[in-house]
Amino acid sequence: MWFKHLHLYRLHDAPELDAASLETALGEQAFRPLGGSEARRLGWSAPAGRAGTQLLHELQGQRLMTALRQERILPASVVREEVEERSEAIEVSEGRKLPRKEKLAIKEQVYEELLPRAFVRSQKVDLWWDSRRQLIAINASSRTRAEELLDLLRETLGSLKVTPLASQTLPMRAMTTWLGDPGERPADLVLGDQVELKAKADDGVLRARQVDLDSDEIQQLLESGRQASKLALSIEGRLSFVLHDDLAIKSLRFDDALIDEASQTDDGDDALVRLETDFILMTQALAESIERLIEWLGGEAGSAGDAPSA
Repeated sequence: MWFKHLHLYRLHDAPELDAASLETALGEQAFRPLGGSEARRLGWSAPAGRAGTQLLHELQGQRLMTALRQERILPASVVREEVEERSEAIEVSEGRKLPRKEKLAIKEQVYEELLPRAFVRSQKVDLWWDSRRQLIAINASSRTRAEELLDLLRETLGSLKVTPLASQTLPMRAMTTWLGDPGERPADLVLGDQVELKAKADDGVLRARQVDLDSDEIQQLLESGRQASKLALSIEGRLSFVLHDDLAIKSLRFDDALIDEASQTDDGDDALVRLETDFILMTQALAESIERLIEWLGGEAGSAGDAPSA
């Protein structure tokens, strides 16, 4: 249940839906297995998996939804090899060179024939909707997957106005400052051991793991003009993560004390109770940490044209 990544979005003019209405709306876009000729499909699924049928879990204004994504995996190399064999057979039998248009037609035919026999890959993506703070967070490794889920939610609700959460100070600027000047670090912010440094010019990217970020080598790279585009951080007593320059939060690890608190809660061996207990403890920690992070970044960028400072 514990999220590993966060892509954050600010809700604007969110639709007012009670839990029952939202559950009904999700049901209309519930996941259905792929048809034989379909390449991919996305729909809502029960967050508890086989342990429950609810598509929505809502506790204290915190909503949990899960989308199931399926796609057929048809390697391009397999298609290319089949196209080449069929094209060569035609060229030999007819004694002519196939034009590009005919090869493209063969490729489409091969794709349609092989697709129903391709392996199917399934992936669940969780969405947290904080209705109190009007915030949406998606547990996805890529921004593309997060946007795909937002499109599904938009289709489910009829409309949805969201924008990526943004701060007044650009994360890259703040991370570079924290890395270069310990005196500028917030009191309960601790550097981790991972960083990605970008040069202002097109000189590539330098990535370092399991290093002392206060070392002379790192300081020299900063002095040469490099800036931090990713930085491992931790908030004492809460969690550790890697902050990205687009404000994505990845590689989340929750503090042992928080995990222990969740594990010590009596759930009566009820999977639904366990899911909801973990969810509410997790969202409390995340909500507080996100608010603190945005504060460290100079506050949230306003919607009336405020631009993040460079």
